[in-house]
Amino acid sequence: MRRIGLIAFSSLLLAGTAPLAAQSQSQPRPAAPAAAIDGLPGSRTPARAAGQPRYGTFGIDLAARDMNVKPGDDFNQYANGAWLRAVQIPADRTQWSLWTTLAEDIEQQLKAIVDEARSARGASSPAMQKIGAYYSAWMDEAGIERRGTAPLQPYLQRVAAVRSKADLVNLFATPGYMAPVGLGIIPDFADTTRYAVASGQGGLGMPNREYYLREGEEYDRYRAAYRAFIVQIHQLAGIPDGEAKADRIIALERQIAEKHWEQARMRNPVALYNPKTVAQMQELAPQIDWAAYLQRRGLGSPAQVIATTPDAIQGIAALVDTVPLETWKEYMAFHFIRSYAQFLPRAFDEASFAFYGRTLNGQEAQRERWKRGIGLLNGSLGEAVGQVYAERHFPAESRRQMDELIVNLRTAFAERLRNLEWMDDETRAQALAKLEAFEPRIGHPVRWIDYSNYRVDPNDALGNAVRAGEFGWNLQLQRFPNPVDRGLWGMNAQTINASYNPFLNQITFPAGILQPPFFDPNADPAVNYGAIGAVIGHEIGHGFDDQGRRFDPSGRLRDWWTATAAERFTQRSTRLGEQYGTYEPVPGLRINPQLTMGENIGDLGGLEMAYAAYRRHVAQHGEPPVINGMTGDQRFFLAWAQVWRSKTREDAERAGVLTDPHSADQFRINGVVRNMEAWYRAFNVQPGDALYLPPDQRVNIW
Repeated sequence: MRRIGLIAFSSLLLAGTAPLAAQSQSQPRPAAPAAAIDGLPGSRTPARAAGQPRYGTFGIDLAARDMNVKPGDDFNQYANGAWLRAVQIPADRTQWSLWTTLAEDIEQQLKAIVDEARSARGASSPAMQKIGAYYSAWMDEAGIERRGTAPLQPYLQRVAAVRSKADLVNLFATPGYMAPVGLGIIPDFADTTRYAVASGQGGLGMPNREYYLREGEEYDRYRAAYRAFIVQIHQLAGIPDGEAKADRIIALERQIAEKHWEQARMRNPVALYNPKTVAQMQELAPQIDWAAYLQRRGLGSPAQVIATTPDAIQGIAALVDTVPLETWKEYMAFHFIRSYAQFLPRAFDEASFAFYGRTLNGQEAQRERWKRGIGLLNGSLGEAVGQVYAERHFPAESRRQMDELIVNLRTAFAERLRNLEWMDDETRAQALAKLEAFEPRIGHPVRWIDYSNYRVDPNDALGNAVRAGEFGWNLQLQRFPNPVDRGLWGMNAQTINASYNPFLNQITFPAGILQPPFFDPNADPAVNYGAIGAVIGHEIGHGFDDQGRRFDPSGRLRDWWTATAAERFTQRSTRLGEQYGTYEPVPGLRINPQLTMGENIGDLGGLEMAYAAYRRHVAQHGEPPVINGMTGDQRFFLAWAQVWRSKTREDAERAGVLTDPHSADQFRINGVVRNMEAWYRAFNVQPGDALYLPPDQRVNIW
């Protein structure tokens, strides 16, 4: 949720962290300040005088450093070591960072909006009425307990009514139910002014295929816990023979997992783009009546369907014939209950948390219910909440400064492109054209979603959740016949994140992330360039990473690279992947450089762009003063390290390595800076330091 990155193609389909420190030769070693470390669990945004930064005296929490670690040996520990020793991950979190510190502040702001929505004052607005009703239904634990499993019954009766393969496929097409072969609506890769229907793999109850197929004691533990969870869900729902059903469901899911593409392969848009007519889809996977499936999903008779994972679709569809219908019904019933367990009595909710929270991610305790309710509102009525949030918490000055930063980042990157020695002029001209076409979006949408057709019942938490999915799908269907709407946002205004959309060549920065530690209008410029500047550069860089580079200025999937430029790019990115492939966030489990390549390129290129933009700023305004013993360049790199300082539970870290296209946070720090000459100069990093790379081994792409 908190990660920055290229919008994943798969998620578009299915409606996604000793010696004394050496300093720069010109500067003495500063003493560690005695101030308390900021950003520890339970801390709130402190009261501060107008014009004061959120962290420290200039935007960096210097007390977080470990002055007994040389920057060149472990920059993460040097910048964050004291904080890492002091922090204890709260029981209700799998990770703690400045992202989560900010998230808790935003939760409090959203809680104030929700409390107003539930008051007489909020009743005057239809959108606020829905917010209040949804949240009230969720918080009505006594009512949920009293109703028991009765709200489930209409949905389970639909499963029980399945009598044929055609009925089963109709159920796949019904919002709220599991679809092992899914359908979605996305921009057409070949013409991103129009929408297209796409189909792809799905159908797993654990995070991805690795959890079913990977060998090792930890994965045996996950699989055993999953089986126990399935049995428990059957017991709670009063469904007999849970043990036997669990075995059949797991056997089916393992067969589905065997057909799935590996997650790294899902990053390749060329491999994903397989347009087929409905007749060709029928030939590919004849066990599904594609014409009926598309009609039932409300998609009519499209001219084509993009088969994103064709052999996986083929293999999973074959299971419709080879697996008994009763097993499929058991699978569908379980997954409906599992998907909505948190909206059912406490025992269901706790069983779901025990597996997905505690076992898979190491989370010790559930978050407070009101906080989870805020998260659910963000998913169901996110833009209604976000509209109020943006009005109250996104000042115009933030937009102005972001506009200026983006201009500086684009200008700096254009200069780098013009002087890039490995890129030929033909490709350079296309790259500059793509950069010029980038569309930045800041703060919040111009046009908000209208939730008038979303029915919310203050006494029906489960129904509200199911109807939210139906509403979202119907909204997509309304847009499907029309040209692609470039004004839509994939994130809420209150989201702490940023994104690049390759189909529309857009970079998006919601109001949520435009706050400290990422962006602080009162911080030293070096800090903002090293934090939000690098975030901006990261998102721009996604347009030129190993997969984003395959899209042209209009967002079409088109090869605009000469063979020579493509080969030189691949050589450099391969070398970067070789570095990351040696990093081991969890003992025995290394980073997958194929899965994380785009994000690693985004991190490195983004920080390089931000540094170039910062030096442009310095050229315009003069060399900055030394503050607290830190030069401007040192403050720039410390800001990057502060953004990514985090502590994560081992199970969650393992899940990240297997499923997350971003590298673990400590390598987002150390893995990037060791490739940048400016970092070596800033901290006087020398041969013999642990992070030192000889100049010919450093990777510079952008």
